[in-house]
Amino acid sequence: MASLRAGHADLRIHRSMEVRREQYLEHMTFQANHSPMFTEIFGPIVGLKDEWRAQGASEAELDMSAFRYRRHMVARVPVNTGLIGGRREEVVEETDDAVIGIDRYGRRVKLFRHCATIPLPLEYPVRDMDDWRAFKHHYQFSEERFADGWIEAARKAREEGRVVTVSIPGGFDEPRQLLGEERLCVAFYEQPELVHDILRTIGETARAVLDRVSATVQIDQLSVHEDMAGKSGPLAGPKQVAEFIAPYYLSIWEMLRDRGAQLFDQDSDGNMNPVVEAFIDAGVNVMHPLEPAAGMDVVKLRERFGEQLAFVGGLDKHVLRRGEEAIVAELEYKIPPMIRTGGCVLGLDHRIPNGTPLDAYRFYVEKAWEIMERETAKLRAGDSAHDA
Repeated sequence: MASLRAGHADLRIHRSMEVRREQYLEHMTFQANHSPMFTEIFGPIVGLKDEWRAQGASEAELDMSAFRYRRHMVARVPVNTGLIGGRREEVVEETDDAVIGIDRYGRRVKLFRHCATIPLPLEYPVRDMDDWRAFKHHYQFSEERFADGWIEAARKAREEGRVVTVSIPGGFDEPRQLLGEERLCVAFYEQPELVHDILRTIGETARAVLDRVSATVQIDQLSVHEDMAGKSGPLAGPKQVAEFIAPYYLSIWEMLRDRGAQLFDQDSDGNMNPVVEAFIDAGVNVMHPLEPAAGMDVVKLRERFGEQLAFVGGLDKHVLRRGEEAIVAELEYKIPPMIRTGGCVLGLDHRIPNGTPLDAYRFYVEKAWEIMERETAKLRAGDSAHDA
């Protein structure tokens, strides 16, 4: 039988750690800038591995272990700050093209087999305050939120040099899971007390969980997933961020920062330019994956925000299908200023798209390293001349 999440397992890639947590934290907080960082954030999209296999890819190329990267590794503390309990996921119908099922929110969802890894909700559990009151117990604090051995796991990860990370539900994304995008966007105006109560409830529980965690082990990074923007812009503007999301973020981030956490990383696709400043005010200091096709330009963002914001990603995945000249132009535009200023893990801005030739990806990695090493040598030569 199919699974609602099988696609993620099929697309899994090999990851190794070339940079320990101490060096990564120094790099991303602009305290040191000695060597470039380069990664593959997500790996291939559905179907690309089959294309590459037909082009003669080795197994090491298919799981990405054949390629040279320089990256950190994150270790997530095994505690739950979001939805708990809920429905057991199940498949209720299968066709050649899709899988229909019920997810943890009790929603009927549809997963398109050949082009997606995340099921599309067909309905949502919350329409109004009464629905929310019936559902909100899934966000209440309980001891179930702490996995057995969480303290030992966090301490072991730190000893191994991993970036010890905790996560919170998205300030836009989690209400969107409950109401749907359209209803949430309207609710900001017509049901603000509902949105406030959702975020207040989630925030109080997340803070209680992470209060215990951060009092026990050192947290390096807070992570939040939003995916709240498309090519034309975000689904909530600066006003909504400031009124609804920022208080939620800051109630947790300020506690963690005061206890030594250094990075607050937000994951959102699409054009986030209109709300970057609002999220910086809400504590965010790292963003990824920065999609150029949606207008996210790491060079211009660095010029605008300087050391207020670090980046992961930012290289246009689409140029890999446009030939070597386009690849070189993209890398020559973005790599030199990122090497000079630091605070960036360079990488493609999302999954590698179908139609990307294997030889193009090979060329991209080789050329990226050629430029990174050239620019690093310039940087070190400049430092040596300055010291002399």
